[in-house]
Formats: sequence, structure tokens, C-alpha cells
Amino acid sequence: MKFTLSWLKNYVETGNLTPDELAEHLTMLGLEVDSVTHLYEELADLQTGLVVSTEKHPNADKLTVCQVQIGAETHQIVCGAPNVREGLAVVVALPGTILPGNFKISKSKIRGVGSGGMICSERELGLSTAHDGIMELPEGTEHGQAFTEAVKLADICIEVDLTPNRPDCTSVIGIGREVAAVTGSALKIPVTNQEISSVSDKFDVQIDSPELCLRYAGKLIKGVTIAPSPWWLRKCLLSVGLRPINNVVDITNFVMLEYGQPLHAFDFDNLAGGKIVVRTPSEEEKTFTTLDEAERKLDSDMLMICDAEKPVAVAGVMGGLNSEVSDKSTNILLESACFNAVSVRKTARSLNISTDASYRFERGVDPEGTINALNRAARLICELGGGEIVDEGIDRYPGKKELLVLPLSVTRTNTLLGLDLSIDKTCRMLESIELACTKKDEDILLVTVPSFRVDLEREADLVEEIARLYGYNNIPVTLPAVTLSYPDQDQARVKRLEIARKLTTIGYSEAINYSFTAAKHIDSLGITAEDERHCFVKLLNPLSEDQAVMRTTLLPGLLENVKRNINFQKPAIRLFELGKVFFPNGDNVQPVESTRLAGILSGNRYGESSPLYFKHKSVDIFDAKGTVEFIFREMGMALSTEADDIYFQVPDSGNEEPYAEPGYSLEIRTSDIKLGFLIKMKNDVLRSFSIKNEVYFFDLDFDAICNLQTETKQFSSLPVYPSVKRDIALVVPDSVSAGQLLDEVRTSRDKLIEYAEIFDIFKGDKIPDGCKSVALTITYRSQSKTLTEKNVEKSHAKIVHMLTNKFGGSFRHA
Repeated sequence: MKFTLSWLKNYVETGNLTPDELAEHLTMLGLEVDSVTHLYEELADLQTGLVVSTEKHPNADKLTVCQVQIGAETHQIVCGAPNVREGLAVVVALPGTILPGNFKISKSKIRGVGSGGMICSERELGLSTAHDGIMELPEGTEHGQAFTEAVKLADICIEVDLTPNRPDCTSVIGIGREVAAVTGSALKIPVTNQEISSVSDKFDVQIDSPELCLRYAGKLIKGVTIAPSPWWLRKCLLSVGLRPINNVVDITNFVMLEYGQPLHAFDFDNLAGGKIVVRTPSEEEKTFTTLDEAERKLDSDMLMICDAEKPVAVAGVMGGLNSEVSDKSTNILLESACFNAVSVRKTARSLNISTDASYRFERGVDPEGTINALNRAARLICELGGGEIVDEGIDRYPGKKELLVLPLSVTRTNTLLGLDLSIDKTCRMLESIELACTKKDEDILLVTVPSFRVDLEREADLVEEIARLYGYNNIPVTLPAVTLSYPDQDQARVKRLEIARKLTTIGYSEAINYSFTAAKHIDSLGITAEDERHCFVKLLNPLSEDQAVMRTTLLPGLLENVKRNINFQKPAIRLFELGKVFFPNGDNVQPVESTRLAGILSGNRYGESSPLYFKHKSVDIFDAKGTVEFIFREMGMALSTEADDIYFQVPDSGNEEPYAEPGYSLEIRTSDIKLGFLIKMKNDVLRSFSIKNEVYFFDLDFDAICNLQTETKQFSSLPVYPSVKRDIALVVPDSVSAGQLLDEVRTSRDKLIEYAEIFDIFKGDKIPDGCKSVALTITYRSQSKTLTEKNVEKSHAKIVHMLTNKFGGSFRHA
């Protein structure tokens, strides 16, 4: 939206605001100013002159030798314009002046006669394309003054980049309303609160598509003389980049910029039947020729302005060539309407036309402002074109709506903005932009939204208006109260991340597999139908048969990972996965989900890059067991045979996993629940997955583990005194587990015992049947002195005696 400072001052006083200060105020009101431009600075050197005498050029029939007075001096200038004459006020470019287009004026001889300058036309000044004669200044214009000052051409153009939600500011009056709110001055509108109450007997208006045309009004003006517009009108249009055409068309453009209401003038004598019909095209009306002489293809949903026989304009976009106002027109039908914004937008894009009228209609014009703009334009046409308004005209208003009334809480407004405004001040601020307010009580204002503010729909919009009018820069800056707290972390998630990190430090890689699997994998594992893992949550629309059900165990996915790694010649495998398994919970009910931690081991114990000596050292069941012990230790839990602790147990006969090699299976339990298991996989199960290598697997209930009590970490200083190690080899019955011996040593009350571990289990010819040899190493250390042989032997003898008595063992000597 472009306007000039002098044009704006016709409607509102800007006070002492400089152009830059005005631009700053508009920007802070939400109307971003793109540019502030001083107009016609290139014409500053031109002066006004008076032609005091003329005589025919002695050597040319079409040239005139003029004596032009400029102040106290008289200059001889040769002119070829047909309208030059004695007593005419003109624009003169003296030698040295540079005209638009970088054309420099200098003294010269034209057909033997000296010429000291040039009398300029509007085209030479860059004001228009008219070149049929020199520019004629108003009679009585004083000569010898700057041309731009004499005709008040020196001005400042301000361009505002409007957002689509502010159609009320696509007019100079709309901009003036915002400025009035800043300066506190009154807004002066030429015509306001006008109505049309009568029905014309000279023409008729019929709206066949009321959903696309909210309002249509027209006036008939007869006896109009089409002529060039006066200078003040042309200057207004030129200053904002519009080309003057004639008085009638220029007036419609001027009022459109003034009120934001597009208007259109029809040659009434070219309207068949003296009638306007607002409708969509008929099936026979396929094309239409617009004012730019282009033939446009019409769609069935485009709104057209028609007479009794044919279309004469594309509603809200452009008039038709068959009804345009020409130099011969005398009777004018003036249109002012409000069309559906979406319809105009679709039509303009479909026809690839963008006009000043469509720009405004697309955003939404004020239906209540159509009559004011119509009457303003009609009066100007009568004044400048000598016409006569036949009657009040016609106003069809099928889309009339009640004005929206919104409640505004002053307390909530102050809370949101951090202000302390009274209800009276809030009311005055809203009324400064023509929002009528009524007090409901001491806190609530009932605000009537005018029809030109289509962007105000709820209380929050009114709060934003208060912020704009108060000034964003004036709103105090306050920091929000932020407490030094943070949301509670999901401890299970923290533990998942921590144990995953720990496992990667001991050589494991994390696997992330799909939660979907194939039902056949469960059968391949030998899991029977009675097992809960054979009950699946089935997908309604699976991507493939191999992803038809939700997994009930992590094992199939990890076996597929092992097979893929082996196929890519990467047989040394240590993988773990922390993921969900799913069990049905009834129809139309979310399945039961639980988190499992599973790991799988295969191939070389030391990895593919291990030295040659270790190439044939494969993983075994103890590597899997060590990993499980590592997991519990890192999670702060002890493993022992005590009933209240976590312990390993050989499963009862018949309770082993169906895919476990017999004799290679351990359960991890507490006194109440089973936490998981570790196994060696059966070879026939592995062959069903196309795996030939040995594979070890562990599976833990991670949810249950996270719910267990962890040990409190305690600090102890580094040992000062040396340790002493002693070994014990006991022969015990097969029914006694090695872990029981180890736990007995660890839980003994001997203060010198620091650490104990099993380093050998042996069965052979020298060991009686039904027995086994278990070898332990015990580390002794004192925190207060260096141990003597006597101290160590005393403690060691007590441990041997305790173990042999409790477990029925004997000391092995060889």
C-alpha cells in the first residue's frame, strides 16, 4: 500500500512527527513500512515560466519562438508544441538542467534561431505518457519559482507492506485511522454513514448468486463529459504509481485508494436492458474479453457482472471491453460492491490477473463502506465531469450480518501484557481505532467489532490491539519466575541407557530389530502351543508374512542377526538387545508390553582380530554367565545362593527352555520370581535358522530387575598392606553346587577374607563316583597390619573345616 504524506494529511493531523518517526510508529503498530521516498527530486531544478509573447519561426512552419519570463529574466526558447500561446504558465528547463532519462539541456540554435532552454511536456518530465503538447500549469501560477513547489509535487511517498489480515489498511483513510490513534487527533472522512433508501426506475440490479455477492450498489450519472483529470487528481495517482486515464476512471481509482473500496464505471448506454445481473456464467458463455483486450476462458464458478444479455465484467477483478468508459460516454453507471473474498481469489488466479481491485477484494472489503465510497465517487464525477445524479440509486444487501460483540477482561489483559491499565483507559484506546465499547461491569468491556476489522474474532485479538496501541516498546520487560527444578527422570529409561553403555564397553554391540516377526519362528524354536509365547498379537494389515505378528521373545531377531553376520564372514558375534515384547490382553485392548534384555554370543571369544594363539578360543556358557553377572554387578545387585538374594539355579527337569541344549541351562532367580535364563542353543534349532556355529543366549526380565532393591554404594580406601592367597581343593557330592561353596566362604565372618573365586571343577579317575573336585582361591588381607603365616593358616584352617563339615566334603591332596 502506497500513499503520500500530503494525501494522508487530508484526513488526519500528523503533528510534529517527521516522516521517519511516522514510519516507525506505523511499523510498531504492525504495519511494516518498506520505504520512505522523497518524490520527484530529479525535477528540483525545473522552474515555472510565463509565455509573454510568441511569434512564428522564420524558417519552420511548426516551430514557435517564445519569450518566456522566469522571475526577473526573459529567455528565448524555440518550442514545437501546438498548444503554446501567450499568457500560458509553463514548466521550463534552463541550460544545465538534467531531465529524467539523463537528458541534459544546453543552449542551441534551432533552424538558425537561438534557444536557451526547453518548455517541457508531461512525458519529458516523467509524469505521464502524454506528448501531444507542453504541460499547462494552472492559470495564475507565479513564474520564477521551483516547479515542484509551485504545483506541490514535492512530497514523500510511504510504502507499507500489509499482512493479509489487515484489509482495512489498504486505504489512505485506513492508514489515517491508525495514525489518529497515535497522535490523538480526529479522523476526517469526506463521506460517512451514507445510505440508499430508494429504488431506481432507471435501472435494476439482480443478484442471482448471493453467496458470492454480499452487497451490490449502483448509481446512474447522466450528462458526464469525459476529459483529462485536474492536476491535483492526477498528482495523487502519479505519486503512488498509477497512470491517469480520464476523469471518471481516475476518480474510481482515487476513491479506491482513499476508502479501500474498489469501484467500476460502466458506459450505461452499452448495458442491454438497463439492468445489472450478478451471476455465474451460463454454459454458452465460455470466454470473455477484458479491458486489456485479452480473451479469457471462463469457469462455471466464476462470478460475473452481466447486463440483461451478456457478461460485462469479471466480478472483483476486471471490467469488460464491451462496457468500458470511452471519450464518447455520457451516461455512467457507477458500481460499488462487496464480493466473496475466496471467489475473487480463485478467479484472479485462474485467469492469471492481478489488479488493485482484486488485491483488496481477495483480502475482504468492508460491506458497510460500499455506499460511502459510491457517494464520494458520484459527487466527484458530478464536480469534475459535469454530470448529474439521476436518483439515489439501488442497494442490494443479501449478506447483511450483525456486528460481532466480544467480551474483554481488563484483568486478564493486564495479566497477559504485564500492565496496569484501568478499564477507562482500555476503553479509550479501543475507541481510538473506532471499536465501540460498553462497560458490562468493572472488569468486562463489551467491544463491538466494526465491519472493516475482519481480523478481530476473539478476546485474544483485542488483547493484541491493546498491546499495539500501548506500544510494544512501552511494555515492561520482566523475566518469568523459573524454579531450579527439573522433571523427574524415568529411572527405568536411565537404567536402560546406562546398561547399554556398559555392555558396549565389554565388546557387545547393540541390535535394534523390528517388533514384528513371523509366527513360524516360534515353531522353529520348539515352543509349544501351551506356552504364552505362542500367543501372538496379530497385525491387521502386515507389510509381509515375515512381519505378521508382534514378537513375544527377542531371540528370533537376534538369531537372524547372527545368520546375517556369519553370511558376511563376521562370525565373532556379541550382540544384545533391549526391547519390548508383546502379549495379547483381550479383544480391542492394548497388548501387555514388557521390556527384555537379551544377549547372544558366538564365535571367537577374543574377536576376529585376536592373535593366532587365541584363534580357536570360542565362547562358552561361562562367557554368557559372566555377562549376566556383569549386568547385575553394574546395576548394584549381588549374586549368591542366599534365599533373599539373586542366584543361579539349574532348572528342574522338564523346565528347561525347549531350544536349550540339555545340561547347558541356568535360571536366574530370586526367592519369589524368575528373572531370566542363560542357555546354549540346540544345534537342530540353529540349523532351522541356517546357523552352523555354536550360539549361547541369555534373556532377562528387565522390568523385574529394575524393580529390585539395589545395594548402596560405599567407599573404602585403597589397601595399604599386602594380600596373601591360599587355594582349597575339596571333593564334594555332585548335589553340592560350586556356587554354594563360594557363597559360604564369602558370607563367613572371618575379617581377613577379602575375595574368593572358583578356578577349577574336576571329575576324573581319582575322584569317587557321584563326587566332584571344586578348587577355590581365597585372598586374605588385614586392614591394620601385615599378615603373618600364622594368621593366614589359622583363618584358612577354619574355612576348610567349615566347608568339609557343612557339605560333607573331604580335603583333596592330589
